[in-house]
Amino acid sequence: MSSRFFITVRWAALSGVSGVLAGTSASLFLFLLDGATRFRELHSQIIFFLPLGGLFIGYLYQRWGRKTQQGNNLVIDQILEPTERIPARMAPLVLLSTVLTHFLGGSAGREGTAVQMGASLSDQLAHFFKVPSRERKILLITGAGAGFGAAIGAPWAGILFGMEMLQVGKTRWIALWQSGIASWTAFVITHFLHAPHTQYPKVLAPPATVTLCIGVLVLSLGWGFWARAFSWLMHHFEKWIALGLPSLPLRGAIGGVLILVLVFGLGTERYLGLGISVIQASFEIPAQLWDPILKLIFTLITLASGFKGGEFIPLVFMGSTLGSALSPVFEMPPALAGALGFAAVFGAASNTPSPAL
Repeated sequence: MSSRFFITVRWAALSGVSGVLAGTSASLFLFLLDGATRFRELHSQIIFFLPLGGLFIGYLYQRWGRKTQQGNNLVIDQILEPTERIPARMAPLVLLSTVLTHFLGGSAGREGTAVQMGASLSDQLAHFFKVPSRERKILLITGAGAGFGAAIGAPWAGILFGMEMLQVGKTRWIALWQSGIASWTAFVITHFLHAPHTQYPKVLAPPATVTLCIGVLVLSLGWGFWARAFSWLMHHFEKWIALGLPSLPLRGAIGGVLILVLVFGLGTERYLGLGISVIQASFEIPAQLWDPILKLIFTLITLASGFKGGEFIPLVFMGSTLGSALSPVFEMPPALAGALGFAAVFGAASNTPSPAL
């Protein structure tokens, strides 16, 4: 009994420290990202430096981040089959690269960065205390989930995210209470530090009718196909670019040039950065059908060419605007269709349907 008690106390302490690391790093990241976004919106000419930014990020990863280039896939691999410690430099590299991506206008998310930082810092914790392989898996799950929950201000989503991201359609319950401690600790820290979290309007569902249910079902099929198309395109686009441009700095520079060409060709900066204002507006009035299409193109170029930031916000941008744009067809309020698309596309594309809810 006493041995079990001390094991429980030990895990509670490790999970708490994992949450502290994830919450602190996520808070720093959110403050820096908020400042970078505000500066870019006030000084739009900064986007002319996007090719140089891509060149610099590519050089950073070519010189110091080859092992961390896989991002979230590296975290998943180390949870499923632990072979080596995640490099400590993953956290500062992805933090700097993501902030620079948004500072210059790349179309990317932010939660993937928080996941990588949380997992990387938790792995350093595991190495410091020499935790065995199975326990290291638990710390990686708690760190990844706590980072995700801290970034979006949703600790319950963080608890499920780390366990659900590993395998399509399955949740591994091996770290439930540890993830709970880590995610809530991280959330409390971001709340205490007043980290800037995005607020979305509350959506009240209308009474269920046959027409509404059919509309939701049809839209759900569309969101599922969209999520699948995004995942397929991202995977193959990254492969094609890597084969054609093996040099990471050159890849980033050309990606920056392509984004500039799109911006000036379309005459709008609507699809740069996070696009939070577009998501929020899609809940009020129907979006344009080309919004999700163009966001997809901008995001593919940004992430496949080596810029950093993750896929969460671009996915919810696409899901929200796609649902909102199609809402008149199904006689559905844009807020409802946008909110459902928000959750559906992210949950389907990331294999994490429960946190998306």
